[in-house]
Amino acid sequence: MATSEEKQELVDHLSGPRYYHILIQGYGGEGSYMSISKEAHDFWKGVTEEHGDSDLVNYMLSAEDGDFDFEDITEVPEEAQFLKDEDGDSRPWYEAHCQYEHQYGGTYDACYLSIDEVDSTEYTSKVIREIIDREDVSDLVSRIGDETDWTVELCDSEECYAGNDVEYIAQMYSSEKGCFFDGVIETVGDFDPKKLVFHLSEYDNGEESITSIEYDGKEIDNNGGDTNGKGYYASVWKNE
Repeated sequence: MATSEEKQELVDHLSGPRYYHILIQGYGGEGSYMSISKEAHDFWKGVTEEHGDSDLVNYMLSAEDGDFDFEDITEVPEEAQFLKDEDGDSRPWYEAHCQYEHQYGGTYDACYLSIDEVDSTEYTSKVIREIIDREDVSDLVSRIGDETDWTVELCDSEECYAGNDVEYIAQMYSSEKGCFFDGVIETVGDFDPKKLVFHLSEYDNGEESITSIEYDGKEIDNNGGDTNGKGYYASVWKNE
């Protein structure tokens, strides 16, 4: 039988603040969507259809310093240099003056969730117990949906597509692997997965990224991730 001191410790633990460390890991990346001219589209469309995207990727990565290392072309005509701003200065692809949408986060169907109860909000906090161990985010959403007859849905999704004023599009995407979300939930009582909400953004490439997470109606601060680049991909197309 528990002693009075042990019972009081349990009451204090249950009624006092509880801390849960949440991680989102897996695959995702950073992307930029840019509105470009017909001339830029036509030039790069021809290049990518014939040779692939390597020269377009090189242009996007090197436009700011102008130190190109093309494989299949020798130069880029002025009208195709869409990263140049009104002053003639080339901007980085992730801060392009013609960018209408910026993407970053873990991919919804390619990331998993880990949650541990910890003893504080500090980086050096100790793990008390494991709550969720590397469960796919999409599997968790389906599991909670099935358990509640879909009266509880853990996803809130918005579409981030180009509007009708964007006719020609260039995309640059940095594919990454690692941790995209690292935060701590402070609450009272046991962790309840039904109180989670994953905010998703669906972009022009059809990918859904996890952009933020809430617990019990409060957004969880993302203390930053740690990812490794897996490659760059670029393309152009007409918005139809």
